[in-house]
Amino acid sequence: MKKTTIKVSGMHCQSCVAVLSKALNKEKGVISASVNFSTEKAAIEYDDKLVDEKKLVQVIKSKGYEGYVAHGHDIPLEEKKKEEEQQKLKSKIIISLIFAVPTFILGMFFMKNPIPFQDYIMWFLATPVQFYIGKQFYQGAWAALKNKTSNMDTLIAMGTSAAYFYSVYVVLFAAEGHQYFEASAVLITLVILGKYLEAKAKGKTSEAISKLMKLGAKTATVIRKGKELKIPIDDVQKGDVVLVKPGEKVPVDGVIVEGQSTIDESLVTGESIPVEKKKKDLVIGSTINKQGSFKFKATKVGAETTLSRIVKLIEEAQTKKAPIQRFADQVSAYFVPIVIFIALLTFTVWFSWAKAEVGFALIAAVAVLVIACPCALGLATPTAIMVGTGKGAKQGILIKGGEALETAHKLKCVVFDKTGTITKGKPEVTDLVLSKGVSEKKLLELAGSIEKHSEHPLAEAIVNKAKAKNIIWKKVIGFKAITGKGVKAKIAGKDYLLGNLRLMQERKVNLTSFQKKISQLEGEGKTAMVLLEGKTVLGIIAVADEIKEDSPQAVKELRELGISVYMITGDNKRTATAIAKKMGIKHFFAEVLPGEKAKYVKKLQQKGKVGAVGDGINDAPMLAQADIGIAMGSGTDVAMESGNIVLMRNSLLDIPKAIKLSKMTMSKIRQNMFWALFYNSLGIPIAAGVLYPFTGWLLNPMLAGGAMALSSVSVITNSLLLRRRKL
Repeated sequence: MKKTTIKVSGMHCQSCVAVLSKALNKEKGVISASVNFSTEKAAIEYDDKLVDEKKLVQVIKSKGYEGYVAHGHDIPLEEKKKEEEQQKLKSKIIISLIFAVPTFILGMFFMKNPIPFQDYIMWFLATPVQFYIGKQFYQGAWAALKNKTSNMDTLIAMGTSAAYFYSVYVVLFAAEGHQYFEASAVLITLVILGKYLEAKAKGKTSEAISKLMKLGAKTATVIRKGKELKIPIDDVQKGDVVLVKPGEKVPVDGVIVEGQSTIDESLVTGESIPVEKKKKDLVIGSTINKQGSFKFKATKVGAETTLSRIVKLIEEAQTKKAPIQRFADQVSAYFVPIVIFIALLTFTVWFSWAKAEVGFALIAAVAVLVIACPCALGLATPTAIMVGTGKGAKQGILIKGGEALETAHKLKCVVFDKTGTITKGKPEVTDLVLSKGVSEKKLLELAGSIEKHSEHPLAEAIVNKAKAKNIIWKKVIGFKAITGKGVKAKIAGKDYLLGNLRLMQERKVNLTSFQKKISQLEGEGKTAMVLLEGKTVLGIIAVADEIKEDSPQAVKELRELGISVYMITGDNKRTATAIAKKMGIKHFFAEVLPGEKAKYVKKLQQKGKVGAVGDGINDAPMLAQADIGIAMGSGTDVAMESGNIVLMRNSLLDIPKAIKLSKMTMSKIRQNMFWALFYNSLGIPIAAGVLYPFTGWLLNPMLAGGAMALSSVSVITNSLLLRRRKL
């Protein structure tokens, strides 16, 4: 299975989205395709054995649109194209105004006292607006007709054509009638102006990605054959040794091999405090070196860098539809045909039943066609999601799509993994309890030699303690990890077992003489590891993992949001109780093996939506089971893939922020949808002339065009207000 993003141009409204979505999803080999009107992109998951990217682009082109495969590095190109498009629209507005303004003045102010040949002059002025400036509406309407559907362009083309050709008829065959050249010319001008304002506003919704890309490094200083070479960022290769001087940007991801410094990682993680870095530490491309020079080995370049992957995640998030968008799609699918029917009905009622003049009936029908364009409804959800995901990214909160953004605020409970999530994930040996005749050196020598073969955080703590004591490693054979419990191995022909109390209970090891000390250690929130030689207890190693400073505050904030908080850990009940107490967590599950965590999440889901928080490595099944998987991990590979939400800063305080962001975004979407639907529901009857018999009000098509354009811009502006809200 593969995923691709295709940039689509030529879409005019939500009906175009429906046409493309249907065509792409029908294509053999396509698993899912989601087209986004705001981002003008199609996110497609497909089977590369059955279909390729070229074929997908052909499908888009066959429906009358243009498309090309989008890549992260295409963003500057996309921005340039957006600017060109805006410039084209601006030029069209100027040309249109040159012809439409005189037409409007003649039509509105010289109606009673016309100048010589006024009708012909207005015809001459309105024609270039109708067929040159308005060409795109005819093209869009024709493309929709070929696809056996209708769209916004259908409404504009029908409405303006009706006004224009009726006016031509009046000029040529019915001189006593009233022509409406000014209505069609001004209407097209207003719609183009609306499109220009919409394009400008839509550009602002994707600023988050643009800023990220612009802030990346452009060059790198690499050391090749002992010489320093300054090369473009795209020429850096894996394995290159890169030199970074004070004030420079780290060009790509890598590992420090020489030197140390402090680095500002705020661009990627949202963390404002610079981070100290030394040999063997990871550095992230596009972060800023504050002081000190260092050399690092490039491990990820091009599209593999953290920055590129963040950009890709945000792009995918902004292209994926939220479930609430389906409502707008369904409405839009039936909306245009219904509007055309209402417009025809309006004309028929006024002309045939109410015996109004043909011009009066025509203007009412045109106003209905124009004011009802469903653009605002199509923009309601995607613009809010684009702003919401962009706002989250700026603060190191990566939300993978509209569905995650929509679900997050519905969470009833959040389950935290302990190690590396609630705690710092860097345990340290705190106590050594020795049996008679066993020295500290011997205990660390044996335990360290065994745990050297393990990748578990507790093992690392024991190995580090042994290193600090300058222990010489012993030869270990037959090493085997016992998942969630401990390890076993052989040294010099003797069997050794090192594990937690659960493992000792299973092996029926007698720990009576150590029970009091074990209880004390566990009461302090420490994990007790027992070392056996055969069946003899050599000693106990206590390991503690400090709680992150902000963890208790995060729990408090979640509870204030009405969310129940749970902790899940492999530690025994006594240790878990001590940690839960420090955290302010009332509910926890202890002695849970890694593979069992997902079962507990499933059980909690019976009460409502569940969010699971883990480090994204051994917690992947739990994150996948939860309604919202929240991965910690400062941009590690697995973390990026595992969760629906990725917290780049590794701070639990970002969880309540993500939930608040979800609430704010959904609130904006509902506001947008309400105004879009309310606006159309109110506007159509007024345009149809329902109030005319009682008040004498009849909506002029020019006012209808202005109101239609304003509705789309107002929806986007409302979404942009989300950027000012504090999390």
